[in-house]
Amino acid sequence: MKRFFWIFFLINFFLLFSCQSGDSLIDDQTVFRYNEHANITSLDPAFAKDQRNIWAVNQLYNKLVQLDDSLNVIPDLAKDWNISEDGLQYSFHLRTDVYFHKHAVFGKDSTRKMRAEDVVFSLKRLNDPDLASPGNWVLRHVEEILAINDSTVQIKLNKAFPGFLGLLSMNYCSVIPLEMKELDFHKNPIGTGAFQFKRWQPNEKLVFRKNEIYFEKDENGNSLPYLKAVAITFLPEKQSEFMQFALGNLDFMSGLDAAYKDELLTSTGELREKYQDQFQIKKSPYLNMEYIGITLDGDSSEVRSPVLRQALNFGFSRKDMIAYLRNGIGYPAKSSFIPKGLPGHSEKQVYQYDLRKANMLVDSFRSAHNGKKPQLHLAATAQYLDLIEFLQREWQKIGIAVDIEVMPASTLLQKRAAGRLQAFRASWIADYPDAENYLSLFYSPNFAPQGPNYTHFSSDEFDQLYEQSLTVPELDDRIDLYKKMDSIVMHEAAVIPLYYDEVVRFSAKNIEGLGINPQNLLDLKRVRKK
Repeated sequence: MKRFFWIFFLINFFLLFSCQSGDSLIDDQTVFRYNEHANITSLDPAFAKDQRNIWAVNQLYNKLVQLDDSLNVIPDLAKDWNISEDGLQYSFHLRTDVYFHKHAVFGKDSTRKMRAEDVVFSLKRLNDPDLASPGNWVLRHVEEILAINDSTVQIKLNKAFPGFLGLLSMNYCSVIPLEMKELDFHKNPIGTGAFQFKRWQPNEKLVFRKNEIYFEKDENGNSLPYLKAVAITFLPEKQSEFMQFALGNLDFMSGLDAAYKDELLTSTGELREKYQDQFQIKKSPYLNMEYIGITLDGDSSEVRSPVLRQALNFGFSRKDMIAYLRNGIGYPAKSSFIPKGLPGHSEKQVYQYDLRKANMLVDSFRSAHNGKKPQLHLAATAQYLDLIEFLQREWQKIGIAVDIEVMPASTLLQKRAAGRLQAFRASWIADYPDAENYLSLFYSPNFAPQGPNYTHFSSDEFDQLYEQSLTVPELDDRIDLYKKMDSIVMHEAAVIPLYYDEVVRFSAKNIEGLGINPQNLLDLKRVRKK
C-alpha cells in the first residue's frame, strides 16, 4: 500500500509540473538547482563551519589558495608564494586582476580591485572576539599578518606547522573587502567568487547570479563560470528532496539517506537499472572516519584492557556492515585510522573479521578477570541506532554484553568531552587535507575537553613522533612518521574503526563538469547543463 501511494503521488506530482508553462525552459538550462535540507544560517565565511554554509560560501568567495580534486594546494587569489626555510614565514604574491562583486558600498553599481589589505583584514577578523567566529582556531599558530604592498601579504607563525597552507584553503579564510567592516553581511555578502548574491527568501530559496567580471578562465580562454545562476531550495525532508530530484526539479543530490538509498541503489552501491537513463552517480573516498571511541581512563577497568579492545575489533564484519546498512557505500576500516584518499593511509590489514581470534581474546580477558563476562556501555544518537544494534548483535556472539544508550547529539557531545561515556559512536571529518588532523585525536596534550583526544589515549612514543612530524616541512618526509603513529593507534586498539566513508553524488544526465573530491566540497565554476 505504501509503495502504491508513493508511485501515485509521484505520478500526480509529475503531471502537475509537466502542465506548467515551458516559458522558463531556456533560463533553466543555465541555472544549477540543489536543495539544502538543513537550511543555511549565514553567508559570512567566518561562520562557514558545516557543509550547508560551506557549499554556499564557496560559490561567493576566494581564498589565498585552494585545493584541487586530488587535495593538492594550488593558487587562488595568490598566484604563488614562498616559505622560509624554518617554516615560520609565508609570503603570498597576489593576482592583480581580481575585482570584488559590484555593490553600492563601492559606489552605485561599482567595484574595485582586491588588495593585500583586504586579505589582512579578512584573516585578522577571525580573531575578533566580538565576532566570535568558530574559525578562529585556524590562526592559532599565526603571530603576525602584514600587507607589504598592494599585492604582497606576509604571514609569520610563532611555530612551524606543515599543514598551514591547507588551513588557508578553508572557507573561513575567504577574502572580503575592507568596507564590509561597516556592514552586516550575514545576508548581504560581497566577495570575489564566480557567483554573486542576488536574493534570499528565508526557508524558501537562495539565488546567486553569475559574476560577469570573474577572473578565472578555462583551458580555452573562456570566462568562468558557465552557468548563469545557482538556485538553492530549503526542503527540510530528504524524502521530499529525492522526489524533486526524481521529477527533474533538482540537478544534484549528495549523500546517502535511508529515505531513498534502497530506491536508488543496489546492495552493492550501484545505481538501479530503472534510473540509469535518468541519473548519473559519482563516488570518491571521503575524508570522514566513522569509529567507536572508548574512554581509556574511565571508571571501567574492562576497556582499559587492550586484549578486550582487540577482540572488539576482530569480532564483527565491516564488510557485512557496509553491505547491509549502507548499500555498499564506504570501505571497511581494517587497516588504518587515517582514511583512504589521504597520504599516510595504510592498506596493510590489522583487523580483518576473525571470530576464532576474537573468542580467544575474550577467553584470555576472562581468565585474567576471574571469569568475568565483559560488558560494554555504548552511546549513540538515534540516527545511528541501526549501526550500533548491528555491533551489539555481532559482539554478543563472542560473549561481550553490550548495553545501548540513545541520546541527543548535544548530550553525547557534552558527555564525550567530559569523559563520562565508556564507549561512543563518533566520526571525524578532516578540516584540512593532512593526516595530522586525524592523528591529533591521540596526542596526549589534546586530552578533552581542552582538545579532540576524547579517548584520552596516551603513548610517549606516539607523542614524540607527533611532535617530530610538526618540524618536517615536506609531506613526503612526514608520511613515514604518520604511518608509524597510525600503526601504534591501531595495534593498541585505541579506537574501533568502522568504515572509511565515501562521497556519493547523484546528478541529472545533462550535468557536466561536476567534479568530486574527498572533502565533498561543491565547486560550480566549471559546471555546464547540456
